[in-house]
Amino acid sequence: MSTGKILLLCVLLLTGVVSGRESQRADPDPNRFAPEIKAFAEWDSKNAVPAEPVLFIGSSSIRLWRTHESFPDLPVVNRGFGGSQISDAIHFADRLVLAYQPKLIVFYSGNNDIASGKSTERVVEDYRRFLRLVLARRPEVRVIILAINPSRSRWKFWPEVQKTNRLVQEFCQDNPRLIFADFSALFLGADGRPDSSLFLKDELHLNAQGYAVWTQALGPVLRKVLASSGSQRTE
Repeated sequence: MSTGKILLLCVLLLTGVVSGRESQRADPDPNRFAPEIKAFAEWDSKNAVPAEPVLFIGSSSIRLWRTHESFPDLPVVNRGFGGSQISDAIHFADRLVLAYQPKLIVFYSGNNDIASGKSTERVVEDYRRFLRLVLARRPEVRVIILAINPSRSRWKFWPEVQKTNRLVQEFCQDNPRLIFADFSALFLGADGRPDSSLFLKDELHLNAQGYAVWTQALGPVLRKVLASSGSQRTE
């Protein structure tokens, strides 16, 4: 075998090893969120939780969203926890999702997963795991999956994010309980890059103006899904 062929074989083998390691990358320890989960439980023990709520779940973009102010006419429960990955939502699904018996779930996650080095295929499979778990226990629930938004601080991951969004959208089309809402283009400027005026100084999280854009886009989708699911409830 020629030297060139040997080098090529080594490269291919090394690429396979790296890809395998990425696909087997360990999930972070969900217990790092123990204080946040405890705080949610304590709040619930002291406050009335609306029946069949619209449950927002996901990472810091959900946690920082003032959903009660954004959707004052809806029975919103926000259980976002910053820095979380889809595996964390799976781990805490019983306590942070199913316990509330939601009528509608709004899910935003995957950004931290990709930034941590997980492959698109791994992230998409985690989406599937989360949705299988939720729908198996509550088959009547509807789930709106928000596409992962672009950001300047993680712009290098944008091709991977776009691929992930596309694959998630494709499998959502096969299940009428799932709605894929892609508003990512709203956060891009005329130059095709994330519009800094919509983000905090960290160039990752949305500012008030950015959340206003997200709220305005999501509102009609929320109300349409709720209307098709029966009468809406208010707090």
